[in-house]
Amino acid sequence: MFESKLKNAQTDQLVQAILSLQTEEECYRLFDDLCTIHEVQALAQRIEVARLLRKRITYHDIAERTGASTATISRVNRCLIYGAGGYDTVLDRMEKE
Repeated sequence: MFESKLKNAQTDQLVQAILSLQTEEECYRLFDDLCTIHEVQALAQRIEVARLLRKRITYHDIAERTGASTATISRVNRCLIYGAGGYDTVLDRMEKE
């Protein structure tokens, strides 16, 4: 079983809260209450950066398409290569839908 360095009682509660959501509207409502607009946009941007990196799009083109900095693109790329596999899990599932 994967053990995250983020894991503690509070993050367990956050994960359980997210897993309890059943609809897209519920997700939007939680994120609207939980995060700032900028935080949600930053998370969404990282998912898009990961999607484009998996398609082998260049950093320059990703930066132009998403507005992400090369530092953000590099960080997402490191996560894709050396991370816990979270991006791959969600992107694989999204591609199947």
